[in-house]
Amino acid sequence: MPVPTSTDPIFVFGSNLAGRHGKGAALWARQHRGAIYGRGVGPQGQAYAIPTKDRQLGVLPLDVIRAHVEAFLDYTRRRPGLGFQLTPIGCGLAGYSPEQIAPMFEGAPPNVALPDVFRAVLASRSPGR
Repeated sequence: MPVPTSTDPIFVFGSNLAGRHGKGAALWARQHRGAIYGRGVGPQGQAYAIPTKDRQLGVLPLDVIRAHVEAFLDYTRRRPGLGFQLTPIGCGLAGYSPEQIAPMFEGAPPNVALPDVFRAVLASRSPGR
């Protein structure tokens, strides 16, 4: 398993509240960035989990996901020296569209690298377009 370096950005992935990192980006985070099986929220290793599903793997409502996104953005603002690489959380196994999730990241600090699909949604919403 590759060992992340201190210059690697924190890998931000969608998770479930049970912390079953068994598929997709969550599995990759567990295998390569130290995500902890059984922990579904917050920082772990060189990763950060934002839940999009509940403990029974049901999809969380958008307002609940938004609260977790706000906690993540607060975390990133308090750590301007760290970089964060966001995956398109909620848009895979949870089944939401980028148009539903991306606006939650509007105003994200510069240390958060948004996925291209989220940047495109946000750009299409900006005034003057």
